[in-house]
Amino acid sequence: MGESGDTRIRNVVIVGGGTAGWMTAALLSRALGGQAQIRLVESDEIGTVGVGESTIPSIRLVNAFLGLDEDDLLRSVQGTIKLGIQFNDWHRIGESYLHAFGDIGLPLGLLPFHPYWLRSRQDPAAADLWAYSLNARAIGAHRFARMERVDGTPLTGLRWAYHLDAGRYARYLRQHAAQGVQRTEGKVVKVNLRAADGFIESVQLASGETIAGELFIDCSGFRGLLIEEALKTGYEDWRHWLPCDRAMVAPSSRVEPLRPFTQANARPAGWQWRIPLQHRSGNGHVYCSQFMGDDEATALLVGDIEGELLEQPRLLRFTSGMRRQAWNRNCVALGLAAGFMEPLESTSIHLIQSGVQRLLTLFPDRQCDAALVTEYNRQTRFEYERIRDFLVLHYRAVERRDTPFWQHCAQIAMPEPLERKLALFRSGGRIVRDADELFAEPAWLQVMLGQGIAPTGHHPLADALPQAQLEEFLSHIRTLLDRAVAGMPEHAQFIARHCAANTLEAV
Repeated sequence: MGESGDTRIRNVVIVGGGTAGWMTAALLSRALGGQAQIRLVESDEIGTVGVGESTIPSIRLVNAFLGLDEDDLLRSVQGTIKLGIQFNDWHRIGESYLHAFGDIGLPLGLLPFHPYWLRSRQDPAAADLWAYSLNARAIGAHRFARMERVDGTPLTGLRWAYHLDAGRYARYLRQHAAQGVQRTEGKVVKVNLRAADGFIESVQLASGETIAGELFIDCSGFRGLLIEEALKTGYEDWRHWLPCDRAMVAPSSRVEPLRPFTQANARPAGWQWRIPLQHRSGNGHVYCSQFMGDDEATALLVGDIEGELLEQPRLLRFTSGMRRQAWNRNCVALGLAAGFMEPLESTSIHLIQSGVQRLLTLFPDRQCDAALVTEYNRQTRFEYERIRDFLVLHYRAVERRDTPFWQHCAQIAMPEPLERKLALFRSGGRIVRDADELFAEPAWLQVMLGQGIAPTGHHPLADALPQAQLEEFLSHIRTLLDRAVAGMPEHAQFIARHCAANTLEAV
């Protein structure tokens, strides 16, 4: 307890830098406004994973809260725009579909758009779902503009995220957003626990310095220096649902056209990403070591890289899953220290952001009341499990049987919430979103359809609309989207005009 019975937290210690550490530092610094001293300990000797180069639209909320200028950020991190993800060869070899951000079509009456579209499919010549997505249309044309709404219409505009250089992003947050955060260069060699309750009292550095605090944030990556090595929290292994456990990563030279989307291409024992940045492309081959060796995985990656290979591939090992408690005693784990969801839907940076937001909502005093800890862990588990289910959908709902890996995926036992979602969708195209889970109806709709899950019918209320009015409704939306996309510049032109990086800093 502090002076005069003051139990407020005055010293927050963050162990680890990288995106997780510096995003946490920036958000806490801004939110706490000097009420607590924030100290971040990181060592230049310890590298960061640094491959999280693809984000989802929620990252723009971070920018707004921190008061960051989007053009300046993109310029500094060699960033480009991301409107969605293109999935190739997932359901069947040769097939492709999009998970485009943003809304699809317009609701009408009591129903969302997709029951009307499902009804329209009775005509073999009907337009596909993505004809009604502004993001998908812009992806197809390689165009982008900051269009929050389609002018003069009820249609929402584009929703976008970023492709970025993760190392540069961490440095940008440190330089521009983490004001008042004290950085200490050093390697933690010992964690001191209080005898009375097992709370972390301090961390000791290799230099001999001891840093005390009341709240500790573990951003030390997979190692979990505080949450696992010191507090023995435990980890839930989800490889029986998400079997991939390795990634081979390598950068390559920039290629044209500069795509405003991420590519996720299914491979014999996993999948490969391609992420376009201004100065290079990010590449990674995610695979299951049970079905493919490292040498073969490397050869597949190198053989399918666009442009010139800039560095030799490096190996990352991981286990999909989560800590049994993200908050244990007076320690909160964020980023890879809290858990790992493979990057198929680009959720890594979002999970850092939502973890900090959750912490701020439930911010404790020095006692770290058990009710707060329990609620934080409940919400964290809900978020991780629903993201897990969305990822499992990609692997489980496939018709591929061409390799032992895909044969294995066809046998994955689905988590109960996912099984329930799929049953409701198959029975009549109904999509039920649980509470405030991350992925909204348009995301589930696109991935379920893209993975070959076909509803047997549509909501009966959609039949109340006369056929002629249905055709007019759908045609009008397509026309409005045609005009909106035609008025956008090419993605590369937008980048060159608004946020082109200094070429001298491109290395």
